[in-house]
Amino acid sequence: MRAARESAAAPEPAPRTTWEALTEAVREAGGYPTRAQAEHLTRLVLTALGSHLTGDERVALAQSLPPEAGHLIAAQIPLPHPLTAREFVDSVSTQIPDSTPATARWDVSSVLTAVSTTIGPDLTDQVLPQLPRGYALLFGRAELAAAMA
Repeated sequence: MRAARESAAAPEPAPRTTWEALTEAVREAGGYPTRAQAEHLTRLVLTALGSHLTGDERVALAQSLPPEAGHLIAAQIPLPHPLTAREFVDSVSTQIPDSTPATARWDVSSVLTAVSTTIGPDLTDQVLPQLPRGYALLFGRAELAAAMA
């Protein structure tokens, strides 16, 4: 019974994929012409995401991604308060030359959707509650409003 409770609290990380497979998934999701562009965007977004997560979910996410990606997340010092989804996109946008709010949203969503696919739905379900509303859309998911009782 104890093992069942522990596994419900912290799902076992999904099998790791490779950095090449992750960045190729980002390239395909975003329609980028080169893997180098996808790698650059993946590094930017994961570095930014790493400063927004704490605790077991942060560890599980880092362990579920390729080592290169996991290190990007684990190396960041968590912010006291995560940025809103819009602020997150805007902060990434400042690091991408010639970026607009729409292209930055596309770039962030391309990376986070590939990450969500890589880590699986259970871990994505654990990561999202740590983030302010609006991030679910960036991870390629619908964001449902809580039902009023």
